[in-house]
This record gives sequence, structure tokens and C-alpha cells, in this order.
Amino acid sequence: MACDRLFRYELCNRIRYGPVRMTPHQQLAFLKKNAVDLFSPDEFLDKLKENRPLKVKLGVDPSRPDLHLGHAVVLRKLRDFQQLGHDVILIIGDFTARIGDPTGRSKTRPMLSAEEVRAYAQTYQDQVWTVLDPKKTQIRFNGEWLDPMSFESVIRLAAKYTVARMLERDDFHTRYQRNEPISVAEFLYPLAQAYDSVAIDADIELGGTDQLFNLLVGRKIQEEHGQRAQVVMTLPLLEGTDGSQKMSKSLDNYIAFTDSPADVFGKIMSIPDSLMPKYYRLLTDLEENEVDDLFQQIDDGLIHPRDAKMRLGESIVSFLHSPNQAREARETFVRVFQKRETPKEMPKYSIAEYSPVAFELVADAAKLSKSESKRLILQGGAKINEIPIQDPFAEVKVSDGDVLRVGKRRFFRIACSSRTSS
Repeated sequence: MACDRLFRYELCNRIRYGPVRMTPHQQLAFLKKNAVDLFSPDEFLDKLKENRPLKVKLGVDPSRPDLHLGHAVVLRKLRDFQQLGHDVILIIGDFTARIGDPTGRSKTRPMLSAEEVRAYAQTYQDQVWTVLDPKKTQIRFNGEWLDPMSFESVIRLAAKYTVARMLERDDFHTRYQRNEPISVAEFLYPLAQAYDSVAIDADIELGGTDQLFNLLVGRKIQEEHGQRAQVVMTLPLLEGTDGSQKMSKSLDNYIAFTDSPADVFGKIMSIPDSLMPKYYRLLTDLEENEVDDLFQQIDDGLIHPRDAKMRLGESIVSFLHSPNQAREARETFVRVFQKRETPKEMPKYSIAEYSPVAFELVADAAKLSKSESKRLILQGGAKINEIPIQDPFAEVKVSDGDVLRVGKRRFFRIACSSRTSS
């Protein structure tokens, strides 16, 4: 552990001056931190011994807008490679997103339109610089080499892998056993992803543990094209704020790069205590022994779990935004949720009447659907000046300057633009 701290110390103090100098063995020890799968350490070490910048690949399909902390886990690992002088190639799957990655799915995934993919791809490009150095990152779109492929080329690519090998993948195997449909297009997805590695002659490919099969297909297809097989490294999947399922926008358990500092901090404070060690290991620069020491102190009663979670929240807000905004987010959280004060600043919500219907008021202010608004009110999650709204269909009396609270973290200062009732 002492040598790991030395590596990190050297890394933090020399980034501004250029690539960090480590021996191949030191690089291997540093880079495999938090990795789950590595195929294989010996091959990785051999590549590092060549003393050249390695081509490190990450493929992302812009299937939804916005990045979240689940993406940050692998992006932070890419940043480690950058800081050691290696070349990061981020492949945005503008072609493969139109097929739809079947990984981990129990049914065929809907295909996206080219317009949706282009819009989502732009958000990825805008947000990825939160983590990666734009001067050390090459962005490629796989439509560059996949769109021009002829039907004959696709057949020749498909001939390099067998159906039996495809059915070894867990989700395909399960669906096949259940007699559930698997389209031929889904078999082509891992091959298309693998061909990305051929197109750039990747030395190493990163991904989440759910991508292991696809990444290994890349090794096979590279060999079939006369290339040296890429090293495969997988990183853990990050559970969302519910503490149980993989972070996902579709499950509404995510913390987005674009969330406000206050929302990021509040969401971190909402995660189960049991998830904190994993978040510390994957989303902060603390070493393994430092995380162990922190949670030993919690077990010994020397540190309250709430204080450790606040430290985590401040660290992640600093990572996504800035240290100053992190301090402000923490102060706001303490003032609002511990001292029960309202925030000093909050968005203004203008309204043209003094007696709106409750669910319409909440839905419009917080940009919720009418059904979500009604459900929130019935659960006691909407308040005027900290007094709960009881009936979603009742007219509520509001005055200029009143505070509408929606859920735990959202506040609105009401501004009445005209008097329509006394």
C-alpha cells in the first residue's frame, strides 16, 4: 500500500508537467486498481514494456442523453491512462446505437433514429471533458468505418464467429432457453463493436463488467484480422441511489454530470450507508487502505456515517463542478436539512392566480406529470411554507413570496404576477 500511495503522490504532483514516469511494473500495479477482469496481466505488462503510448479504447453508445456517475467509473480509469502518457480513443457508437446493445436485456432493444443518436452524441461530447483531458483524447465515430461496409463485408465479418460462441453469452443463453426471440441483428452487435477495435488497432479496451463478452469478441476478431489481441479490462458497475440496481436513467436512480451541485450533494446523502465504501473506492482518489481506515473509524464510533457521507458528497461535487460549489452545496444541505432552514437562493416560480389547484401548481413548478404531482402530494411530498398540501385537487391559497417545497430538495419562491382573487 505504501508504494501505491507513492505512485498517487507522484501522479498528483507531476500531472501539470507532463506524463508521469513509472516503470512497466509500477504502471501495471497502478492501472489495475479497482479492475475486476484483466485479460491478461502478462499481456498487459508485455505491452507496457514496449515503452510506447498504448491505444486505449472505450466505446460508448449514445442511447440516452447525459452521462452519470456510472459512466464516471470507467472515464476516471481512462484519465489514469492519460496521466501516464497513453492515448485514449473514445469511440462514439453513432452506428451501433442504431442497432441497440442487447447486453443484459431480456428482450430486443428498440433501435434509435439517426437524429436521436446525433443529439445524444453531442451531449456525450460536451460532458466527457468533465473527466478527460481534451488535448489527450481522440474522439471517433464508428459510422466512419461501419457505414461504408458492403453486405459482403458484413457476411465475411460474421463468418469469423460462431452461433455457438454467441450463445455462450448469459443473456443470449437465457433467452434461448426460454424460447424468447433473439434477432440476428443482436448477434451482429458484438461483431460491430469488435470491428471498432480492428479499425483503430486497439491495444486495450475498457468497459463495465457487463461488457466482458463483447470485449473478448474484440480480441478474437482482431486476431482473425491479423492483429495482436487487445488487452481487456473491466470495471465494476455502480449501483444507483436506490442501493440495489445498476445506475440508470431509466430507473431514475442516477446522478447526472449535469445535475446542479445541490442536487448532486443531496442525492449522495440519500444513498444507503452500505454503498459508501464502493463510491469512495470508485469515485474518489482515496487509496484502498485509506477507505478501510475511514470505515474502521465509523465502526469504532469515531466518525458518524453522516459526516463520512458529507465528505463523499463534497468530493463528488468538487469532481463534477468545483470545490467552491461543493462547499456551498454542503452548507446549503446543512442549513436546509439539518437546521430546517430554507435555502438563501431558490428559483422563482411566477403564477397568475392566488388559488391554483394543488396538483397543477406542483406539476407546473417542478415540471412533473400530473400523475406524478398527485402521487407526490398524497405522499406528503409537497409543502407551502413547510405546511403539507393534503389534497391534490384542492385550491391552495398562496401569496407573493411563499415557498413551495417539492420533494426533499426542490424549493421555489412564488411570485404572483396578478391578483385574480382576494
